Amino acid sequence: MRRVWATSRGRLAAFAACLIPLGVYYEVSSDLWHVGLWWDVAWIALVLMPCVFGLVLLALPLRTSRGLLPVGLAFAVLAAVLTFAHFDVWANFARLGATMFLGWWFLGYFETVAWVVLVASIIPWVDAYSVWRGPTKEIVAHHEHIFRVLSFAFPVPGEHAAANLGVPDLFFFALFLGAADRFGLRVYWTWVTLVAALGGTIALTVWLNLNGLPALPAISIGFLLPNADLLWRRLRGQPGLGDRAQVAVDRPPDDG
Repeated sequence: MRRVWATSRGRLAAFAACLIPLGVYYEVSSDLWHVGLWWDVAWIALVLMPCVFGLVLLALPLRTSRGLLPVGLAFAVLAAVLTFAHFDVWANFARLGATMFLGWWFLGYFETVAWVVLVASIIPWVDAYSVWRGPTKEIVAHHEHIFRVLSFAFPVPGEHAAANLGVPDLFFFALFLGAADRFGLRVYWTWVTLVAALGGTIALTVWLNLNGLPALPAISIGFLLPNADLLWRRLRGQPGLGDRAQVAVDRPPDDG
């Protein structure tokens, strides 16, 4: 018990050590240095994104908590209130909290890792269509304010501009990272490749001079790539740790 408590305190301290500097950066980012486009890309991909998604990794033990659905909905309401009140920085992080808890709640209904693989195989095509031909393209092109409200911003230092990830991207980031934990996959390597794939998407968008690229293909790759050998064995019917989550420990969370 003493060791668990020490670990919890350590995670809480690390969480605060990430969140507080992030909050300060978000408040003052437009007044900071401006050194050039590719330095900005490197800053977002190699520093800012790892710090932001480090919050999700540090919060991962909460995945097995009860009441994930009401907590996620409470964060969604908080995000809406903060957005309405023009507290955009903290609305940003409330969206991250909402998608994180809702993603973990939804994961509770996945009985085997094969379900997660199926989702990871389908969503890149849906997202690509949405970005290039579907509703995401329409929103970005003609309703930019809606996209800002429904996305997480990574501010560019020295500018009033940001790289944005939509809330579905945040949702599936949390879901896939939680799936790696739930089904006994490589959690830390999954986190590394998820973040690296998103950073690569940002860099590719800038290199190709595009308004945006779908992020869910990168997120799916970030889940599948570091776990490919484990997933292949599971899907071929060779049992392994985490093939089926323990119902008594990790059932679909109680909504109450």
